[in-house]
Amino acid sequence: MILFEEFRVKTPEREILLDITGEIRRIIRDSTVEEGVCRVFVPHTTAGITINENADPSVIKDISNYLGKLVPNGGGFGYSFRHREGNSDAHIKCSLTGHSIELLIHKKRLMLGTWQGIMFAEYDGPRNRRVFVQIQGE
Repeated sequence: MILFEEFRVKTPEREILLDITGEIRRIIRDSTVEEGVCRVFVPHTTAGITINENADPSVIKDISNYLGKLVPNGGGFGYSFRHREGNSDAHIKCSLTGHSIELLIHKKRLMLGTWQGIMFAEYDGPRNRRVFVQIQGE
């Protein structure tokens, strides 16, 4: 059995990581799948998805700050971006975090580690974004 659901994320800032773990858990809970796989895909070139700590918000802030230093808006390190939209940094950050994740479902539960959460990564907001969730299993 394969189930599909889409939900929206409204991002309030240009760059932010938002915890969407609760929404993914709700989708799994509302499904009929007991054992399987949950795929989460972000269909955008300047937004991504990642799994990381969600217990201490300073970790998420550290990730955002470091990505900003690693790939500064407008370029840096003597390099100027060529992309005319002015959001090349967002495209690069998105490539670093990725567009999709795959998670295990066991006994109708999302199998994350104790401190792990699913983060929607916005790099070119604020925007209204989409998240696709596919659940495959029995």
